[in-house]
Order: sequence, then C-alpha cells, then structure tokens
Amino acid sequence: MSIKPARTRVAPSPTGHMHLGTARTALYCYLLAKKTGGQFLLRIEDTDLSRTVPGAEQEIMDGLRWLGLQYDEGPDVGGAYGPYRQTDRREIYQAHAKILVNSGHAYPCFCAPDRLEKVRQEQMKRKENPRYDGTCRNLDPEEAARRVASGENHIVRFKMPQEGSTTAHDHLRGDIVTENKQLNDYVLLKTDGLPTYHLAAMVDDHEMGITHVIRGSEWLGTFPLHVNVVRAFGWDEPIWIHLSVFLKPSGKGKMSKRDTATAMKDGYSIFVKDMGELGFTPEGVLNWCALMGWGVAEDDVMTLDQMVERFSIDSLTPSPAAVNFQKLDHFNATHIRLFTTADLAARLKPYFTREGFNVDDDVLLKIIPLIRERLVTLDDCISFGGFFFKDEVTPAAEDLVAKGLDAKQSAEVARRAYQILAAQPDVSHEKCEPPLRAYVEESGLSANQVFGILRVAVTGQKVSPPLFESMEIIGREKCLQRMQNAIGVLERM
Repeated sequence: MSIKPARTRVAPSPTGHMHLGTARTALYCYLLAKKTGGQFLLRIEDTDLSRTVPGAEQEIMDGLRWLGLQYDEGPDVGGAYGPYRQTDRREIYQAHAKILVNSGHAYPCFCAPDRLEKVRQEQMKRKENPRYDGTCRNLDPEEAARRVASGENHIVRFKMPQEGSTTAHDHLRGDIVTENKQLNDYVLLKTDGLPTYHLAAMVDDHEMGITHVIRGSEWLGTFPLHVNVVRAFGWDEPIWIHLSVFLKPSGKGKMSKRDTATAMKDGYSIFVKDMGELGFTPEGVLNWCALMGWGVAEDDVMTLDQMVERFSIDSLTPSPAAVNFQKLDHFNATHIRLFTTADLAARLKPYFTREGFNVDDDVLLKIIPLIRERLVTLDDCISFGGFFFKDEVTPAAEDLVAKGLDAKQSAEVARRAYQILAAQPDVSHEKCEPPLRAYVEESGLSANQVFGILRVAVTGQKVSPPLFESMEIIGREKCLQRMQNAIGVLERM
C-alpha cells in the first residue's frame, strides 16, 4: 500500500435507501484515507433524474454520520474540489465530452430510441449480445459537427477500440484482459446534456484527485470501458479496487435490496436507516460489515480507530461474503459490553422514551450494570428494563402460579413474601435475601417457586435482571404495592 496520502470517495446515487454495500465501501474508503493521512470524500451521483428519490441524499449524509464516517469534503461541507453533486457539474462533463469527440475517442450519435430498440430486438432474436450497431460511428466528423451545431437531437458515445484487447488491473484480482471486439460503444452524454456514470465518474475522480477507486464488483463488467476512457484523456489511472459480492445468508445467490423484507421479519435489515431503529449500534454494524471482504479473523472485535490502525488494501479479498445476521448480533452485543455506563445509558434512553416511559436518569444509570450483559440490541432494554420505569406492572395471572402449586398456594406464598418485605426498613439485597431464604428453608418450597412468584409480582415478567438488585432500584414502596396487586390477582383466580 502506498504511504502517500490517499484521496478516496464514496459516490452513491440518491435512488433509494442507503444500504450495506454503500456502508462497507464508505468504511474502506474512510479507513484507507485515515490510515494514510489523506482525505475521504462524499460525492452524490445524481444524474439519473428519473430514479432520484426525494430525501435520499440527506439519508446518505445522515447514515454516514451515524456510522461515524465523517467525510472531509462533500455537498454539505464543501471543499476545494467541488461541486460534489454531479447535477451541479453539467458543464464540466460537456466540456470533457467535447474533448473526446475532438480527439476522435467519441462521436455524436443521432439514432432515435425506437431505431435502437428495433436493432436490439433483432440482435436478441439472433441470440447475439445487444450492442450498438455502429451506424453513427463512421459518420464524417464534419457532417456530425454540422448536425450538432444545427441543434439535432443526439447523444455522445465512446468509440471503443475494435481490435486487440484491453488489460485493466484490479488490485484484488490482478490483470483482467478483455477482447475489444466484445466491447460496446457506451453512451457518455445523454440528450439532456447530463452524463452517464461512464463519463461522470471518470472525470470526477480525475478532477477531484482520487487516488484509489474503491467500488462494488457490479462495475467489473464496464471496467474495460472505464480504463479506456481514462486512457483516452491521457490521465494517470487510480488504483482500482472492486469489492467482493454480498451473498444471501444462505450463501446462495447475491444479496439484493429486495431481500430486506425477509430480513425485517427476523428483526434485521440491510438498510442503514433501519439498523439504528432496530437497536443496532454504529460500532457493531461497522465491525460486522468490515470483516465481509477484509481478510482478517472473522471474530475480530475492533473499534473504528483500531480498524484504521490495522487496515490495508492488501488484506482485502475478492471472495464473496455471505451476510450473516447472527454475526451482526455477536458484534453488536460485544460492543454494547464495551460502552461505558454513561455512554450506554445515553444510547438506551431514546428507546425507553420512544415507548412512552418517563426515564429517571439516576435510575437508568443504576440499571445499566444489571441489563448490560443481556442486551444484544439496544432496544432489548425495553424487555429487560422497562418495568423499572412503570408505575404499575400487570403480570399475567398464570405466570404468578408457581410450578407445582395452585393459585391458592401461590397466593399464600405471595402473602408471606409480602409480610417479610414489609417488615424490612428497605428492600436492599442485604436486608431482604436472608429472611426470604429462611422462609424457603422452613416452608419446604424451592427457591424457584418463592422467588419466581416474587419476580413476576415485582417485575411483571418471568425473566428479569437479578431479582434483589432490581427490587432495590424499584424501591420499597413500589415493591410492596406490586406485591399487593399480585396477591389480589391470585385471590381472584
């Protein structure tokens, strides 16, 4: 890896929700830039106006910041190489298209869409790969220029070489050799004067000084075109890195945006905006997606700073990576354990308030040590800690009946436990556990029976953090009130 400062960019299109693939590309771009003391850019590739989704650009910027991938230059922060939104760079692309036409590397094409579609259909009938048939490629340049000057509708196509081969070098895959006769004269500039990706991205990467183009493997198909465009301008090529493909959790087939509906049923998503709402942390998400394509141990737990320290493009791998949501759970839970009490409390509070709880900050800090080890996602805090912030709990009647006892017997246990608690000056662990355990011994009941009834009565649920520590936080008055309610439920059964 070059020790020179790298300039990298993530360049998503605002055509939908920001997904896992964009997040991983952005992460690797960020890591390389920070590792080498360079810059990480955000560029919005919004020239496909028909597919642009309102709000998508803001979602991309919000998503990158949520992940902690702060870009040095971009549409909303500026920079010396702007504008960073392609629709604001129209004149730049038109000027570069003219350079290619004048140098003989591109040409105006006047073919009507219906003619192109007819040619395409005929080629498909002959079981040929659809491609431009070259009608305008051999037009006299002066005639083409006159037609353009007269205002005739046209696009600009790149004139791909038709003999020999093109060798394009990918950092992960080595040299990729393509016979030029297999290549097409792709469109560079559309009739509305806006460029396609094939021109815009090449021009922008050069103009913005991008040293490493890290992008998805879907661009391998047009990789020969892109290197030919760069070479036609006489520019130095960046280091090209096409990342591995994401596979479905089963390992069969490429993961797509459509698969997120299935994932959501299980509490997962491949869209970044969903991940926070589902209780995943930026640290967990980054750690998870970093290892899908980075050849380090797949269980390595790393913070963003640690990733920067260890990152190398030489460690990236082209091997397909299955999206394993269980690994996401693992990394998320692990990072939750690493947060300080104050940090975790601040992250959990929005989930409690979202459920309508009036959160006491002092109580929240106290419950963190009790629930931290039980959390896989942040929103698990509701099931493990919501009862701390309720005035009352409403346990299911059947949950109050201990195994091996009936409702009458369980009510008697609850009354005795209430008497023991009421006799104590407080419900601290030290004051309550000894007399309750003595009751277990003298009654001949099991601890599971006695403490099970007490747990459901006080917390409203069969599974909770440690009982006595929870009671101490809930407080004596509220614990006694909840016990009385539980006794009433049992007596009415």
